[in-house]
Amino acid sequence: MYDTKPVCGLILAAGLSRRMGDFKPLMPFKGKTLIECTVDSMLQAGVKQVVIVLGYRGNEIQSVLSLHYGSEIIFTYNPNYATTDMLTSIKYGLRVMPPCEAFFLLPGDMPVVKKSTFLKLLKAHPANQASVIFPTLEGYRKHPPLIDFTFLNIILNYQGDGGLRQIWRLYEDFVIHVPVDDEGVWVDLDTKKDYELCIRKFCTAQM
Repeated sequence: MYDTKPVCGLILAAGLSRRMGDFKPLMPFKGKTLIECTVDSMLQAGVKQVVIVLGYRGNEIQSVLSLHYGSEIIFTYNPNYATTDMLTSIKYGLRVMPPCEAFFLLPGDMPVVKKSTFLKLLKAHPANQASVIFPTLEGYRKHPPLIDFTFLNIILNYQGDGGLRQIWRLYEDFVIHVPVDDEGVWVDLDTKKDYELCIRKFCTAQM
């Protein structure tokens, strides 16, 4: 487990939200916005700084988040958000990632990951050993992985196909799986139906 150097977070919020039919990051959720709830889930688990990769309507997201957060949030921008893949946004985020022991990676539309899941991944990290720790549910790898800072340059320098998934195939010996009891690791909100189901399941009050 990490006790000395901080752990950071990387949240991806550059996408166009095409399938949702609305602008996902700023949709209401639990009295806030989806992106705020995603940020909060990391900060409440003790993450010291969160890098957020913006793109489409990024100025609006930054304006909202700047009202409620300070130096714990680092903004960066993928100018080619409309034509590039997730790995490109990840690389933009890693270029401004402060030095840390490791970082969590989470899409901006996953607002209900439990604090206990983040803490369980931190606890599972072996001392003095580079690793990528995935939460699993029903045997499936889910988000957020906890990625050792050692992998930062490996990811930045990767030029092949297959994105981050292919990188982990190449480094499978470093992957650790941690079963969690958290339906939040399943929940990414791509469509209005996903959003409505999530509200019914995870929100106790009408918004």
